[in-house]
Amino acid sequence: MKSDIQLKKDVEQELEWDPAINAAGVGVEVHGGIVTLAGHLGSYSEKLAARKAAQRVGGVKGVVVELDVRIPDASRRTDEDIANVARSVLKWNAGLHEDSVQLSVEKGRVTLTGEVDWGYQAKAAEKAVAHLRGVCIVLNQIKVKARAKPGDIAGKIEAALKRHAQEEAQHIKVHVGDGTVTLRGTVGSLDEKSAVCNAAWSAPGVRHVIDEMSVGPS
Repeated sequence: MKSDIQLKKDVEQELEWDPAINAAGVGVEVHGGIVTLAGHLGSYSEKLAARKAAQRVGGVKGVVVELDVRIPDASRRTDEDIANVARSVLKWNAGLHEDSVQLSVEKGRVTLTGEVDWGYQAKAAEKAVAHLRGVCIVLNQIKVKARAKPGDIAGKIEAALKRHAQEEAQHIKVHVGDGTVTLRGTVGSLDEKSAVCNAAWSAPGVRHVIDEMSVGPS
């Protein structure tokens, strides 16, 4: 098992290695395998990239992101410009029905609303606008239509987990209530954790996924 000192070094090197991140703007602290990223970056997409970079490092149990987005003058856009481009991006996204998602922009903060058939579509809409120039943060308030009973949702998620990773599935408990899926148990890495969450988001009727899983030996 890596020490906190080694994890800190590995995360810092991973941040420096990723060309999408200005590592000089990120401070790294590690306590008990939990990584905290603090500082400021020039875009929301860079903030997301920093989180993913830390999650890629083996031995990391969790990532806390305390990064501010400070958009440089050269990258600033008016709220009207951001809204127009975001609407176009959503309109051309093949995974979304046209006009199923609405948006508003205030000081670079994009709020998504509307209703979609699947949870993954809400995530896809968020991802589509997160990398636009001038965006500071994306607030995803998109609702997902109820399509299945709780028992059906849990059964489909458990079946998907078994197809993807039979051994890990034995250690994951799935609870469903009013379209919200809560995942509990232990996985071997953050990559496995992400895979389990993705499986949950792919089930019909899922509106929210609460991740209460821990990383460590099962």
